[in-house]
Amino acid sequence: MGALSNPTSWSAEKDQIGSVDQSMQVLDSFMLTFNSRDMEDWSETLNYPHVRLAGGGVKVWANKKEYASVDIFDRLVATGWHHSAWVSRKVVLESENKVHISTVFQRYDKNNNPLKHYQSLYIVTNDNGHWGVQARSSLAP
Repeated sequence: MGALSNPTSWSAEKDQIGSVDQSMQVLDSFMLTFNSRDMEDWSETLNYPHVRLAGGGVKVWANKKEYASVDIFDRLVATGWHHSAWVSRKVVLESENKVHISTVFQRYDKNNNPLKHYQSLYIVTNDNGHWGVQARSSLAP
C-alpha cells in the first residue's frame, strides 16, 4: 500500500533519517529562508548559541531572539545582491549528531548574474531533536 497507510508518523520517520540527510535538509532550509529575507524564519534553521566567523571577526548569538533582531538584508541588497545558491556541499566529518560540511555558495544579482562566490564550513548539529547550523566559518565579508 501507499505511504499514507503506514502507521509510522512523519516525525518518527524524520528521526530515522541519517545525520547527513538531516544536515543537507537544514542547509536547504537555511538557503531558502535566507533568500526569503525573513530573519525569523532564517533564525529557525540555526542552533544556539550560534557562531559565525567571517570578515576577520567572530560573532556569537546566544538565542534566536538576539539573532533575528538585526536585519542584514538591506546591507546585502545595497551590494547588488538578490539571492544566493549553493554551488557545492561536501561532508568532511560526520557523527550521529554533528556534521561538518565544506561548501561554496554563490551570490547573484536580480538578473541572475553571478556576483561573488565564497568557500565556507558549516557545522550542523542535533540539539535535543532540532537540527540546525551551530557554527559557520566563511571567507565572505
